[in-house]
Amino acid sequence: MVRTLAERDMSLVLGVVADDYTGASDLANALTRNGLSTVQTIGVPDDALRLPDVDAVVVALKSRSIAAGEAVARSLAADQWLRARGAGHVIFKICSTFDSTDAGNIGPVTEALAREAGETAVLVTPAFPQTRRTVYQGHLFVGDRPLDESPLKDHPLNPMRDADLVRVLQRQMKGRVALADLDVVEQGAAALAARRAALAADGVGAVVVDAIFDRHLETIGVVAAQTALSVGASGLGVGVARALVAAGRARGLAQAAAPAPVGGPAVCLAGSCSQATLAQIAVAEQKMPVLRLSVQDVMEGRAVARARAFADERLRDGAVLIASSDAAAGVGAAQARYGRARASAAIERAFGDMAQAFAASGVRRMVVAGGETSGAVVDGLRLPAFLIGAEIAPGVPVLHAVGAGAMTLSLKSGNFGGPDFFADALAMMP
Repeated sequence: MVRTLAERDMSLVLGVVADDYTGASDLANALTRNGLSTVQTIGVPDDALRLPDVDAVVVALKSRSIAAGEAVARSLAADQWLRARGAGHVIFKICSTFDSTDAGNIGPVTEALAREAGETAVLVTPAFPQTRRTVYQGHLFVGDRPLDESPLKDHPLNPMRDADLVRVLQRQMKGRVALADLDVVEQGAAALAARRAALAADGVGAVVVDAIFDRHLETIGVVAAQTALSVGASGLGVGVARALVAAGRARGLAQAAAPAPVGGPAVCLAGSCSQATLAQIAVAEQKMPVLRLSVQDVMEGRAVARARAFADERLRDGAVLIASSDAAAGVGAAQARYGRARASAAIERAFGDMAQAFAASGVRRMVVAGGETSGAVVDGLRLPAFLIGAEIAPGVPVLHAVGAGAMTLSLKSGNFGGPDFFADALAMMP
């Protein structure tokens, strides 16, 4: 008989506190592909939820863009749940574009988790070379451009106008922030560990670490795995997972088998305004019916009814796509008219209501684009956890619902996936 986390003394190899749902599935995918059997939960699991015996649990929170105090409280609760189940190292998973305002939430959560773990000089890196995110001299690059000169600077909730991560993080933290530059990382794990130890002795709270190539992530992973806490994107997870496997700390548990295909109608939902998602929607229009909702549709309460009517007429013939995505200029105009917080909350609420309505009508396959949109959909569906399935695109796995009936989803960050992402996802979610 296969034991579950509810039936055994837990001894997790690794815990993750993720600040949004798409980032959580991205990291869960990375851990799975690098040798750790992994489950993603939505929030701190209920004690009654039966999870398979795994090496790692990724607790997905929707805490990136909420008030810092609430983000800290939720993150501490997740951290305590993971450590109570044996996780000696916890990764605080953040976005690879370091999405965060000067009020937080990366800095406040990092300091709170570090205090709880008794840790100092916490290693921090959002580098993920596989998706062209690198850090050099403490500056975050997207491809060959600094973050603040790239299209990714225009996140609707957390616009990033400074590529200097030491400076960005220092504005959010009470403790000092320092840099471990590429020269140190190139010398290997012993040199990085020595640099970290010296900074810890000097009272530094967090250390931004340069990383250009995967080998740098592996070096960082070796050092991070020897501590109680690290902060970063999925690239850091790759490094930590490889370090744990190489050190013989992974238990060699098989990833739980994916459930049988759920079949039936499928709906794609897109709320991301990234250039990648906008291009993917344009490609999808050549292959499936697409309904473009305006912010005015949402604010005046028409969005859900329009989406249901559109889908009801077409789902028998194949998948449909419902999108509220818009270019940066359109987003800015909507925020100016309705207010950023009010418009964002209304859009999220609409997508959550749509997901509920589609599920009630028998839809069991959903492809979702956008971090906030994914959070709204999963919350609307009240899904407690996922098994990690096949990889659709780098950082985007198929997700099989656990503890909530048969349902298959894909949750992608706005900038992930190739031009034909929606069709690719549907083909892998039979």
